[in-house]
Formats: sequence, C-alpha cells, structure tokens
Amino acid sequence: MIAVRRVAAATMLAALAGISAPSAFAAAAATDDAPFLKAIHQGNLAEIAAGQDTGKNATTACVKTVGATLVRDHRRLDADVKALAGKLHVTLPAGPSPAQEQALAAVRAKAGTSTYDVAWLNTEATGHVEALALIDQEMGTGSNAEVEAAARAARPVVARHLELLRDCKAEIDRS
Repeated sequence: MIAVRRVAAATMLAALAGISAPSAFAAAAATDDAPFLKAIHQGNLAEIAAGQDTGKNATTACVKTVGATLVRDHRRLDADVKALAGKLHVTLPAGPSPAQEQALAAVRAKAGTSTYDVAWLNTEATGHVEALALIDQEMGTGSNAEVEAAARAARPVVARHLELLRDCKAEIDRS
C-alpha cells in the first residue's frame, strides 16, 4: 500500500513538473531573446527618428519619400515588438543606442548641405544591413517561436527598405 502511494505521489509530481515546464521554458526563451527584442526596438526608434529628420533636412524627393516609408513601416514593426516584449515581460530601452544617436547627429550636422542626402542614405543602408544580420541570427538561433516569427515577418520589410535606399542612392548618383 505504501509503495502504491509513493508511485501515485511520484506520478503526480511528475505530472505537475510537466505542467510547469512549458512556462519555465517560455520564461527562459524570453530571456534568451530579450537582447534581440531590445536591439530591434532601438533600431526601430533610430529609423523612425532618421526618417522624420528627412522631412526637415532632405533636399531630394527620393530621400523624403524613403524617409516617410521608414517612419511608417518602423512604427508598425515597433508596435509588434513592443506588444511581444510586453507579453514576454522584457523591458525595452527608452531610445536609440548611443551609437545610433551619434550616427544621426553626424548626418544632421550636414543638414542644409548637398551632402546630407547621401550621408543619410549611407547611414541608413548600414543600419539596415546590420538589422538584417541581427534578424537572420535570431531566425537561426532564437529560442522563442513568437520572437522568431516576428523576426521572420520583419525581414522582408527591412530588406525592401535596403533596396529602396540603394535605389534612391543610385538615382542621386545619376543626377
């Protein structure tokens, strides 16, 4: 009789452990993917700020159009990142990284000159290449399926932005 109770108790403990394991796994996965969520959020904030800056400082219609596209799309992407981070209890940074702020300041320093548009395009292209690398890494090594799905959904948008930036640069180079 005692052996039956021990087996029953062990079975119940095993069942309870199995019930709590997925939530423990989800918490660990969120922690593993938190750096990605934080970095991609900061990238979105930097792209929004840079895109808004073109409305004031760009001299070509192409750069202004691409800037507006970045603002629209990165706001949408960031809304998804914020929702996912909230769900996974990941605290996001309040603003772009210091390096991102420095890059934007360097471009802004060229405002009112003919070099602003090219500097903006080059800076944005670099940022989008870095974002694609980060997204690809997350898709390959992420541990949370929802974060990986968000990265997979963002990839074509970021790739399209890079294409727009390069096309705009080529247009300016031809002028």
